Amino acid sequence: MTENTAPPVVEGVEWVRPRPGRHAIRNDVILALVLAVGTAATVVLYRFAGWGEGDGEGEAAPWWGSVIWIAAMTLPLAARRLQPEIVALVASVTFIVGGVVPVGDALFSNICLFVAIYTVGAWGRSRRRATIVRGIIVAGMFGWLFWGLVYYSAVQDYLPDFSREGTLSPYLAYGLINVLTNLLYFGGAWYFGDTAYRSARSRAELEQRTAELASERERTRAQAVAIERLRIARELHDVVAHHVSVIGVQAGAARRVLAKDPAAAATALSSIESSARDAVDELHGLLGTLRGDAETGPGVAVLDDALGLAGDDREPATTSTSTRGIARLDELVAECAASGLPTTLAIVGDPVPVSAVVDLSAYRIVQEALTNVRKHAGAAATAEVRVRWADGSVEIEVTNSGPVLRPTSDSAADASSRRLGQVGMRERVAAAGGRLELGPRARGGYLVRAEFPLRRTEEVRA
Repeated sequence: MTENTAPPVVEGVEWVRPRPGRHAIRNDVILALVLAVGTAATVVLYRFAGWGEGDGEGEAAPWWGSVIWIAAMTLPLAARRLQPEIVALVASVTFIVGGVVPVGDALFSNICLFVAIYTVGAWGRSRRRATIVRGIIVAGMFGWLFWGLVYYSAVQDYLPDFSREGTLSPYLAYGLINVLTNLLYFGGAWYFGDTAYRSARSRAELEQRTAELASERERTRAQAVAIERLRIARELHDVVAHHVSVIGVQAGAARRVLAKDPAAAATALSSIESSARDAVDELHGLLGTLRGDAETGPGVAVLDDALGLAGDDREPATTSTSTRGIARLDELVAECAASGLPTTLAIVGDPVPVSAVVDLSAYRIVQEALTNVRKHAGAAATAEVRVRWADGSVEIEVTNSGPVLRPTSDSAADASSRRLGQVGMRERVAAAGGRLELGPRARGGYLVRAEFPLRRTEEVRA
């Protein structure tokens, strides 16, 4: 059946079956015409068989009466799904008229009445009205049946072969058979109508849930894209900002000593070359990771990495960025010292294995903090990196001795870069389930402290 768009199913609110579509109405028209032709054929056959002549039911209806009866019995079914209650009442009255005034059909009229009662249960827009209409029809039909059985029990020339004598006389048995037959007939029409209505409601609920799942899938895909963009921005900022700041410092030093000390200038240029190569290598590794994530499925690896769920459950991509970790902080410190920022590294406690997320996040946070020191703390600043290993956590701390510079209108781009870097740090720590502390120190300088748990105790909320 073709229906219009089903209304949403709301808990506690009666669901209303939508109106049928054009295709369904066209099918009902065809059904009504087929039943009309079939009913007309049986009426003609019953006429030639002598229906109503000497059978105790009176004379048969005239031909024109039969034509009107056929039309009233079958043609309203063309609108059975549009006005099911009215069609059922018309069919019931017409059926009784055809029984009182013998028309000459006992086959298709029963089919038409069954379809009409069934349609009330299947397509009634008000369940209460559908129940009342069907109850009236069934009660009227059984009342007519019992009245006929009682009335004809005293008419000896009606079914004269059925004796009326005895506790269970043949006529009484005949009457009980009629009652059971009608119970099955009307009960079947009622039951199958309600079943069709429940099936339509279940189908509407399924379609609604499918649409909700599709909408949720689209929202999840959009969120995955947003998370992917955040990760790309964070990784690019961490990789590019660090190496470009080193290149900038070394280029300035080389420019100043180029004429006076060519050897020092050459050393600075070599450092620039090394930093440029490292930046290119890390960018290649980042792009390789992104391509690898794309192959694992839309947004799957992106969400795992961004939410910190990849750690021990998923092997990191084999790229140069996956080798950046706490164990290589000494190289980062040495690179900063070589670029003109005096930096020291202190490790407290015994190192233990950590997840790939914590390892890379700690490295990136130190890298970003040192980059900010070079950019904002001034030429006289020094930096210190501390790694503290505890039983259940690892703490990364970066401090500097330089002044806290206030951004001016001329350094708006630097201020924006610094804010982006701090946002990236917060996202990394949150993804690993840790805590981050940022801010100026009372005795001067700036403090960046991040604490990561060695083992996750709860899932991270998206």
